[in-house]
Amino acid sequence: MKLAPCIRSIYVAPDAGVPMQKVIKAELMAHIGIQGDRYAQGIGTFSKATPIKVRHISLIAEDGIRTANHLLEINHHPQFTGSETRRNIIISQISSEELNQLVGRTFYLGGLALKGIELCDPCQRPAKLLKKPDFINAFSTRGGIRAAILESGMLFSGSELSIPHAHNSPHHPNQLFFNDK
Repeated sequence: MKLAPCIRSIYVAPDAGVPMQKVIKAELMAHIGIQGDRYAQGIGTFSKATPIKVRHISLIAEDGIRTANHLLEINHHPQFTGSETRRNIIISQISSEELNQLVGRTFYLGGLALKGIELCDPCQRPAKLLKKPDFINAFSTRGGIRAAILESGMLFSGSELSIPHAHNSPHHPNQLFFNDK
């Protein structure tokens, strides 16, 4: 039996460029972002970028971080911790490929509805802030996703990620299953 994907870690940064801070819970605000995070306040590095993108919350697979760090290690480059990826949520028990498949889909994190908006393609920002090379190459296809927050509420470390099964109502997250394949 495969374990359900769940939140390993939650991170926020109160301002652009400052280190991400680990928290055990976060308040999600529908159509805005995470309380206390730079993008919810409109002061993230890319808040004013055009075209305007939804930056409510970002998720990355723990497996993707592990794979990227293995590639960095092989090439004798420094590795990146979860907080250094600058993503808000690290999800365990899911592959990067499975997480990427949530783009365009509604899913639930801790029972709160989110919608995958786009892949979070790696950029140079984490590498520049930390003076570490090769973030873009190591995290290519493993950079996670951006999602829109559709429901307000509290999110906790350990909360499960689920997607609606084709036969279940999307309005009943407690009746959802992660893998409907």
